[in-house]
Amino acid sequence: MKMPMIHYSEAQKLQQPPMGRAGINAWLGDVAVSRDDDKTIAAGFFRLEKSDEPLVYEYTHHQMKVIVEGSMIIKDETDYRVVARPGDVFYFIKGSVITFSSEDYGIGFFCSQRREGEG
Repeated sequence: MKMPMIHYSEAQKLQQPPMGRAGINAWLGDVAVSRDDDKTIAAGFFRLEKSDEPLVYEYTHHQMKVIVEGSMIIKDETDYRVVARPGDVFYFIKGSVITFSSEDYGIGFFCSQRREGEG
């Protein structure tokens, strides 16, 4: 029987795997992945804490992100810079290079056009 809905209780509290290298306090993990092989989407949480250096990330896929807690400083390769706060929504275009930092911490919920665990 096909399930019309799947519930992920308190997903924001799940521990996410680290990303980046030493000196960068960032974690990202998929919580849910669609079952559509042609147009797969993955969604989950990204957590960033104040670090010695920013996280520089090149997107290999399209992604939407909404800031749900805290704040982040998000800058693109043109030096366009935003202090992101809860409720702010971003669209990161495939191929873009984005720099993330935070004065404290921030949490974002993302939805990406990619398969589970990619990029």
